Amino acid sequence: MASGEPVRIPLLSYGQAALFGLGAAAAFHLAFTFPWAGFLIAVYVFCLFNLARAPSLRMAFYPGIGLGLLLFAPQLWFFWGLFGPFAFLLWTILALWIGGFLILARLCIGLCRRELAAALVPCLWTGLEYVKSELYYLKFSWLAPGYAFSHEPARVLMGLWGMYGVGFMLMLLSGALVLLPRRAAAVSGGLALALLGLLGNLPSGSPAAERGAPLIAGVQFEHPGESEVTELLDRALEAHPRADVLVLSEYTFHGPVPETVRRWCREHGRYLVLGAVDRPAEIAPEFRNTAFVIGPDGKEIFKQAKSVPIQFFADGLPAERQEVWDSPWGKIGICICYDLGYARVTDELIRKGARLLIVPTMDTARWGAHEHELHARVGPVRAAEYGVPIFRLASSGISQAIRSDGTVAVRGAYPGQGEIVACRLGLADETSLPADRYLAWPAVFIAAGCLLVLPWLRIRQRGRG
Repeated sequence: MASGEPVRIPLLSYGQAALFGLGAAAAFHLAFTFPWAGFLIAVYVFCLFNLARAPSLRMAFYPGIGLGLLLFAPQLWFFWGLFGPFAFLLWTILALWIGGFLILARLCIGLCRRELAAALVPCLWTGLEYVKSELYYLKFSWLAPGYAFSHEPARVLMGLWGMYGVGFMLMLLSGALVLLPRRAAAVSGGLALALLGLLGNLPSGSPAAERGAPLIAGVQFEHPGESEVTELLDRALEAHPRADVLVLSEYTFHGPVPETVRRWCREHGRYLVLGAVDRPAEIAPEFRNTAFVIGPDGKEIFKQAKSVPIQFFADGLPAERQEVWDSPWGKIGICICYDLGYARVTDELIRKGARLLIVPTMDTARWGAHEHELHARVGPVRAAEYGVPIFRLASSGISQAIRSDGTVAVRGAYPGQGEIVACRLGLADETSLPADRYLAWPAVFIAAGCLLVLPWLRIRQRGRG
């Protein structure tokens, strides 16, 4: 090494890179398949950081795409049932984000002083992850590392750092371990992993019922007819005669809320939240996928359209705005199904003062149990991030009543047709956005800057060579 040349992070051999790739895939699938193994996502992130030390840019990018396919295709196999052969394209697009991160991180490691590289790579990861999950047309967040900590009590990390913040901190820890001498790194990494494993598998107590809170009851049912809806509501009220609010799924009706359902609300004096189609004259023949609140007088007192319709589905136009329902118990935010997976949607409800979220959801039974399990990871993470309770009613499972610390108090079965899920959920006294919401945009700008500057520096370096 020439005198005065900055010390950089050493590169791997081909064999070492292959081992880190296999370790990343194994840890990722264990973390997203078994709740007890969620802490292993730290191993996945550590392996991913080390894959950026590949022997060359090509050995970072192309194997990175292969790794992405190995990660996403098995976990998102239900895409095949939804989109057929087009699923291969969607898996590949997700895999490109892994390849893109690795080539940018490899440029950073090859060009920057090792301490600077160890600090920049977590920003690159967080910036790209936020764009992938929140900002572009095909945004998708379900398999972000933070969701591996959706099970109690490890989700306490969500309240501290937020979903994207967890990924940032794990990547920052990985960079610190790479800078340490090998023996110190092994000891420190082992202790950190043991702590995460202990945190993720401690027993948690059963949550107590909250007195004075609204009793919310929902019925899981897929594509009910008009007469079936009133029968389902009768059953729910018979099982929970003190229920204050009843909830049905997204797309309970593919038209307006029928008069028979409004009459049921008048006769029983109950609030009802359900999904239906809103087709006002100004957008006809288009529509908006909407959640309606029907009051005890049978009149519509609130409605909220879906903010992020599912791509490639006939899911209506996006909401023009987001508001909260000023209920008798306090302000309640309503987001629909897929909306809960986007921090930018739920952040806005929290900013507007929501102290409880109700989430009508359509997950069809044919999409399979694993899709339902992946989707069920979203609610506990969101609740723990904001400190807000969530009642999520899914058409065919897995419905959840989630307390403000992310504890799942009641959970519906899959497919669970006709199953009633009920719980008293007290509205949060106060809520706040997690720390990563203030980190995400700086990370996006840092990643954009690296995307512009690092290739230019690489070209200059090769020119000098």
